[in-house]
Amino acid sequence: MRTLARRLLLPCLTTLALTATACSSPARTGAAGEPKNPAASASAAADGQQLDVAAAPQGSPTPTAVARARAGQGRPEKSSLKVASYDRSSGRAVISATPQDGTGSPGPVAVDDVIASAPAPGAPDGLLAKVTEVVGKTDRGTEVKTAPTTLASVLKEDKADGNVPVDPSSVTVEPLMKGVTFSWAKGQGVRFGPKGAELPLGNLRLDVNAAVDTAEGAPASAGASVSGFVQLAPKVEFAYDGTPGGGFGPHSAFLGMSGDWSSKWELKGRAAASTGAPRRIPFATLRSAPVIQVGPVPVVVNLSLTCYVQVEADGRVTLDVQQDVKGDFRVGGSYAAGKGWTPVSTSAVKSSPVRAEVTAAGRVKGALGAEASVGLYGAVGVSADFAPYLRGEADAKASASTDGKTSASGSWAVYGGFDLSGQLHLQLSLFGTPVLERRIPLGALNREWPLANGRVAR
Repeated sequence: MRTLARRLLLPCLTTLALTATACSSPARTGAAGEPKNPAASASAAADGQQLDVAAAPQGSPTPTAVARARAGQGRPEKSSLKVASYDRSSGRAVISATPQDGTGSPGPVAVDDVIASAPAPGAPDGLLAKVTEVVGKTDRGTEVKTAPTTLASVLKEDKADGNVPVDPSSVTVEPLMKGVTFSWAKGQGVRFGPKGAELPLGNLRLDVNAAVDTAEGAPASAGASVSGFVQLAPKVEFAYDGTPGGGFGPHSAFLGMSGDWSSKWELKGRAAASTGAPRRIPFATLRSAPVIQVGPVPVVVNLSLTCYVQVEADGRVTLDVQQDVKGDFRVGGSYAAGKGWTPVSTSAVKSSPVRAEVTAAGRVKGALGAEASVGLYGAVGVSADFAPYLRGEADAKASASTDGKTSASGSWAVYGGFDLSGQLHLQLSLFGTPVLERRIPLGALNREWPLANGRVAR
């Protein structure tokens, strides 16, 4: 979705924010001890208001909100309007009214209204658009022509800052190989999948048990395989600090994803040799489009997560590696007026004692990671790659492990670590900020620590 203008003059603003009526909660800024999002600046306009950031309520009829021009404020308020249909190619939408909006009027639609909609027919990723022409009445509602716009045209000088956990039951999973199962647990004791009863509330889990290509010429006893699980509890982070009077966009903004991560997995056998880049084996893709309420305005956030196993080996090493990893991650983009967009990427990962056996001279590196993306209204804003790994090497025939058992002779070493990388995309301009001239790398973040090493002899 493109930003058509950086400065929007809305002399007769009416904003339709279509989805969840408000069950609001205080804005959340992360766990105790964590810094607030960079967008939570004290420089918001005195006439702006602090908007709550919360998950859209579940299980209720599709609620809506509307902003009318009142004393020049143009702030969004609840209404009963909704998007009955939308055609992306033409930009035409039909706006209909449910019975009353609480004011005794169904609410007219006019040029310069701004529509912020939850997923609707023809708009599976939601809709953020300005009405450019009222075509006329139909049997389904009022037909209008629209053009893309920005969150700045809706939120204007207001500010918001919070994080919202992703409902694990809203996540859809596409297995990419056999042997993948999905489990989750949410509030009120609702659980799903073979491991659901074991999970903390708010967590989702993918289990995998699959074969990996075996090195050419390896004996049948060295058949390669991977098994284990990835478990996480993702959150969406959103912040906006408007410019006095609406201005040319926000003073600051933030969009990102964070969460707790744990994985326990085993890689064994003689994996196929690498030919250039490491071999990446995706085993499942998870998708979700949570609607977060920023005051009465629904903001549709699009999340995608592809989990994978990555093997980098020379084809000569027979291995048996087990690793238990726990930690967290946070990726996103932070905007400040005059400075532009800057990347945010942090992670703290700890590896519990592992078993790593490497037999024969050679090297191997195995990772169980995820490619993630987060965006607004179907447009990707931030992409990231988070990959905890274990690396082993041996310079002669050796079989050694971190529990102290050794055999044969030679030297060996085992390392744990993680890689975090990614980039910001120009679609972050949906906030109302200038378009990025190029994609901005998050910057490669790598941490590695020795687990065990030594020389062994019979």
